Amino acid sequence: MKGVLLVNLGSPDSTSTKDVKKYLTEFLMDKMVMNMSYLFRLILVKGIILRTRPEKSANAYKKIWWKEGSPLIILSERLQKKVQQLVTVPVSLGMRYGSMTIQKGLEELKSKGVDEVFVMPLYPHFAMSSYETVVEKAKSVQKSNFLNMDLNFLPVFYNNPDYITVMVNNIKDQLKDFDYDHILFSYHGLPESHIRKADESKGHGKFVITEDCCSDPMDTCYRFQVFETTRLIVKELQLKEGTYSNAFQSRLVNEPWLQPYTDTEIERFAKQGKKKLAVITPAFVTDCLETLEEIAMEGKGQFLDNGGESYKFVPCLNDNDDWASVVAKWIKNN
Repeated sequence: MKGVLLVNLGSPDSTSTKDVKKYLTEFLMDKMVMNMSYLFRLILVKGIILRTRPEKSANAYKKIWWKEGSPLIILSERLQKKVQQLVTVPVSLGMRYGSMTIQKGLEELKSKGVDEVFVMPLYPHFAMSSYETVVEKAKSVQKSNFLNMDLNFLPVFYNNPDYITVMVNNIKDQLKDFDYDHILFSYHGLPESHIRKADESKGHGKFVITEDCCSDPMDTCYRFQVFETTRLIVKELQLKEGTYSNAFQSRLVNEPWLQPYTDTEIERFAKQGKKKLAVITPAFVTDCLETLEEIAMEGKGQFLDNGGESYKFVPCLNDNDDWASVVAKWIKNN
């Protein structure tokens, strides 16, 4: 019997520093997130980052937390319920990090008689720290606990026409009454080392990642994929050259990350005289800390404080009915 497991990032159980620290420990100790030896990762994470980061992150989570709980969890559950209404096979939900685990999602499916699971990582683009870690974790859990269960995976969908269409329609709807000067496509940042490590063709520069080395299609190049998502959306929206750009958010300071940085760009636009800025986050299909606090709140404050006049954050697809229909279509076509 077939079933589906939707997988998203995850969330702390609450906004308490204790729960946030527990969540961050699991997240940052993932070797696909912090790509270094276990010893160096242990020293960096537990010896340095976790000394101050949990309290700061807990305060950030408090800004965006809903009465019902974590926005990412609530929105993911709403999507799961809508998708379940559109398909006949069981649909479960799991998270890569936190207490709503992939194992619990698979156990739920097993209890319903499922022995063939279509795992759907809710990440449009390939990255070790997002899509790949979900795939590897699901395989590990299956090998340890569900030997009679077969898994297959939804490929990344950064250029899938269904995804592009639903993104374009969402953008049109959100910006129909906003006369913007510029649209910033803000993607989650990655260390440059992750791009090189994932590049089987070895086409990226050894020391510096340039525009040219990400100009050809590569199955595992996150930088190429996000630029391609922008290109396809821009084409459908018929945006003029110079009215949009790309940037990368959510970086750590331990090594070079993809540039330009979103916060730097937002400040630059305001100081250069841009008055109305719209920001879109196509690397996320569900609103979370990185979109609701970093972009919708911090980004807005930064833009207005530096001379901007109007700022519009475009919400993610979340539990949008059209997005639920797309997910259901992919399940039916699997």
